[in-house]
Amino acid sequence: MITTVDVNCDMGEGFGAWTFGGDVDSSMFSLVSSANIAAGFHAGDPSSIAVAVDRAIEHGVGIGVHPGFGDLVGFGRRHIAAAADELVNDCLYQIGAVREFAARRGRSLQHVKLHGALYMHAAEDDEFSDALVTALRKTSPELPVLCMAGTALEAAAKSHGQPIVREFYADRHYGDDGRIVFTRDVGALSPAETAEKVRLACRKGVVHTVTGNTVPVTFESICIHSDTRGAYDLIVATRRALAEEGIKVSSFADPTPAPAA
Repeated sequence: MITTVDVNCDMGEGFGAWTFGGDVDSSMFSLVSSANIAAGFHAGDPSSIAVAVDRAIEHGVGIGVHPGFGDLVGFGRRHIAAAADELVNDCLYQIGAVREFAARRGRSLQHVKLHGALYMHAAEDDEFSDALVTALRKTSPELPVLCMAGTALEAAAKSHGQPIVREFYADRHYGDDGRIVFTRDVGALSPAETAEKVRLACRKGVVHTVTGNTVPVTFESICIHSDTRGAYDLIVATRRALAEEGIKVSSFADPTPAPAA
């Protein structure tokens, strides 16, 4: 039974005049303990990064960087066939961008979490995962990598000694392999069912799959995406369920629990 867990969410995913989700980010910052801030490749721009960093600081939320494929049109959810070294360079560029905005406010990055298709690419691609972690060992050896358990990225991080935080996806469906089913749109989800899914994962360490089977999950952080339809209601229901189970919500880098929902 989990007693403390992090809740993370992707933030700052607008671009220029396009403010994705309206005021979703503003309301979500008060409900999470860690934020994954878009760094300009799949979404985000310098001004949105600055705003997201300031909001994270205002709410006492851990500042994470959210690198993705260079795919603004496809929101980083289309796979791009690129060499491992090129993708590592893209990630380092994005990490540096968010790091500078955090440093301007006297803060450090808490973690790095890949976005969308790049996240799924790292889950499967040993060469890229190894190259990325090797680079992080030189530039950010203290920076935890968020990943799914049982993936190439987790294995690479463990092999090289990079800190990791495993995730449970409250707003994604799972396959029998214990990994999320990657899709551009999960449709409308029930807050009550999502909350029960989280309860089960925290109580027993399992999740039901799309085929009706049950598979184990290992995690220290729960993710709900800000672009999922009804995200605010999903995270409110999740926070309520965690509170009812006596599970504290706290950043994995900060032992102080996040404010109650």
